[in-house]
Amino acid sequence: MTRLLVDHNFEDEVVAELLALGHDAITARSVGLDAVPDPDLLAAATADGRIVLTHDRDYITLHKSGLPHAGIVFATIDRDFPALAARIHAELTTESTLAGLLVRVYKPNPPKKAP
Repeated sequence: MTRLLVDHNFEDEVVAELLALGHDAITARSVGLDAVPDPDLLAAATADGRIVLTHDRDYITLHKSGLPHAGIVFATIDRDFPALAARIHAELTTESTLAGLLVRVYKPNPPKKAP
């Protein structure tokens, strides 16, 4: 399925869920990129044909700067790891390619309580 490079700030539990869903996800930590600046991580992911998965809003700015990339998935934090992984999976499988695209995955708002 989708090749991902997961930023150092992302939860390992979500990565495990994405792996179980069939995605090829590697972490920045596992390949020695956890201390590199964001533009360098994006460049490394792009060179390897991987989409960056992050909670870091700086990648939104990098996308807007026009840097070429294989795709960026920005996700808000959600401690319901399986639900977050499922939302990411749904976005990853919607498009045939995410090259040059920024995808935002947001935690849904809780239902409103009746008055």
